Order: sequence, then structure tokens, then C-alpha cells
Amino acid sequence: MQQNGSSGPNGSNGSNGSSEGSCGGRERPERPERPERPERPERPERPERQERQERHDRQERQERQEAPSFSPLPVATTRVRRFIQERRALPLPRVMVVFSAAGDTEKPGDAMSGSSGSTTAAEDEFRKPASPTPSFALSKTLRSAFNTPEQEFPEVISLNVGGTYFTTRLSTLRRHEDTMLAAMFSGRHYIPRDAEGRYFIDRDGTYFGDILNFLREGELPHRERVRAVHREAQYYALGPLLDSLEETQPLTGERVRQAFLDLMPYYRDNLERIVEIAKLRAMQKKARFAKLKICVYKEEMPITPYERPLFNSLRFERSDSEAKLFEHHCEVDVSFGPWEAVADVYDLLHCIVSDLSERGITAEQQCIGVCDKHLINHYYCKRPIYEFKITWW
Repeated sequence: MQQNGSSGPNGSNGSNGSSEGSCGGRERPERPERPERPERPERPERPERQERQERHDRQERQERQEAPSFSPLPVATTRVRRFIQERRALPLPRVMVVFSAAGDTEKPGDAMSGSSGSTTAAEDEFRKPASPTPSFALSKTLRSAFNTPEQEFPEVISLNVGGTYFTTRLSTLRRHEDTMLAAMFSGRHYIPRDAEGRYFIDRDGTYFGDILNFLREGELPHRERVRAVHREAQYYALGPLLDSLEETQPLTGERVRQAFLDLMPYYRDNLERIVEIAKLRAMQKKARFAKLKICVYKEEMPITPYERPLFNSLRFERSDSEAKLFEHHCEVDVSFGPWEAVADVYDLLHCIVSDLSERGITAEQQCIGVCDKHLINHYYCKRPIYEFKITWW
């Protein structure tokens, strides 16, 4: 009994434990083996460019975290500090301009020399667009940039116009804008000089004095010089002088005369034909002059002397079928007509002789009869025919 009691609690526990072990002799079920995980596919190698970009982004985030919460820059440059912290490109400052007036630009240190009390003023100055002040210094800068310096002229100008010398004031040449002389002496164009330093104009100077007299006092030339001065005024694009000359004789009469000749659009061509035929005949005959037959008629349709008193109009009307019966060409070298105007045949003859004389050709004319060609029934062509004598020397 003592042996059983001496065994003590440890012994009983041990026997219980052994009995439990014997009672729990049931074997533990084995754990099922875990299925093997499928092997992960190997990650494809990233391109070097992507890896560099990732390293750059990680470095940028790290630097942004380690960046101090303050900047040594003054408070006045809040926008600049923000761009630096975000590592963004600074915008070009608008206060830096290429063309600016001398003395108006700020010093380089002024934009960064603000204090905490001048934040708003500095930011407003940063946002304020810089506009150059118009001044003479600006224009000089522009001229030097384009390499087109303006030519300066003295107050008194000495001119050499085709070998004829003139002296006048600069203000006289610039009196009327939109003229060639005003543009030449505006300083925008280069004007050559002769050996004596006079400004040279390659133009006949015979009538340039009349141009200067008009610019000085508005004086017009004499009648015999009007045409020539008008041509010079056209060359110099002197509009006020052109308007004044066209209101005087003989240019006023020329405008009226031209209105009459415009009724015959073939007039200039016929005039050239007269000159060519006369020259050819004179050269063939080795003669000093040549003769031509020219028909000049005013009425469109030929009529008989018996019908003339019955009609007072300038044009005798007939039907189209009847008009074809009267179509014919007189046996002459050149024909002029018909036309509808008050001016008659003798006025046109005067125009022909005057225009030939303007070209240095001496012409004489006389009536030698009429065209007697029979047309129909009792109708005959009664157009007058004139003989022109063209003298060459």
C-alpha cells in the first residue's frame, strides 16, 4: 500500500499519462501533402530605358521628400521657388526684352532683392509685361538690327540732274508726300553723289527748274513747255502738278480731242499704216516723198443727193438686208469712218496731220474727188477721197 502511496502524484500522473498514451494509441492521421505550387513564369527582362526611367522617378521622389521646407530664396520669388521645388523648367522672364529704351531697363539684381514685406509688389512686377518705351534710342536699335540706317540730309540740298545743277531746300523737295522726290529724300533710300558731293538724279534737267518752281510757289510753266513738263511730272509722280497742268491748254484741248478720237478705236492703227505705206513707197521709188489715197467719211450709209434733204439725222437707218447691199470697200490705202459726233471730216483730217507732225513727219492733204462706185439701182458711193503727200526730207 505504501508503495502505491509513495508513488506520489508524479507517479500517478505518470501512470495516467502512460494510460492515456496507451488509450490514445490511435495514430494521428497524416496530413495530406500540399500540392506543389506552380512555378512562376520568369518575368521578362525590362528594357533598359524603362529601368532608367523608374530609377529616375524613385530618385526624384526621394529628393522631393528630403527637400527642406524652406528655401534660401527671398519671399519675393515665390513663383520661382515653386518651380525649383517641382523641378520644372522656369518660364522665360518677360522683363527681358531685346528692344528697350536706354536707361529704362532694370538692373539684374533688382528682381531678386525683395524682402518679406514686399511680396505683393515683387510678384506684380514679375507679372507685369515689359513694353518698350518709344524713343529715338529704340528706332536706332531697330535700324541697326536691320542694317538700314537712315540717310541724313542737310537743310540746303545741291542737286545734279543730268548734268544741270540746282540748289534748293530739303523742305521744298518734301513739300508733297506720295511723290518720288519726297521718297528719295526721306532718308529711306540711298542717293549717289557726284565728284563734287551733289546728289545725282539721272534725268534730263531741262525742265527740272519748272518742277522746282511749282514746289516753291505753285508756279506753272508757259504754254509751249506744258507738254514736256507734264511728262516730267509723270516721272516724278507729282500729282498736284499733273492735276494743274491737265486743266490748262493745250492739255485741256487734248482731252477733248481724245474723246472724239475714242469714237474710232482703229485710229492709232490706221495712223501707223499710213507711215509704213509711205515709207515703203518712198524707199521703192527712191523718192523724197510718197502719196497715199485716204478715204474719210462720216455717214455710215451712202445716200443719194435726192434723199439727203429728207433726213436731218447723222445716221441714215436701213434694215439689215438693205445694209448688206451697201457694204463695200473703196479703192484706197486707208479708210476712216464712220462716226457719230458733231465733229466733221475736216476735224479728223486736222487730227491726222497734227499727229503725223508730232512724229516729225510733214504731211499735206487735198481732196481729189469721191468714190463713184455703183452700188444698187440709183445708189452710188459718194465717199470723199483725199490724197496725202508725205515728205521725208
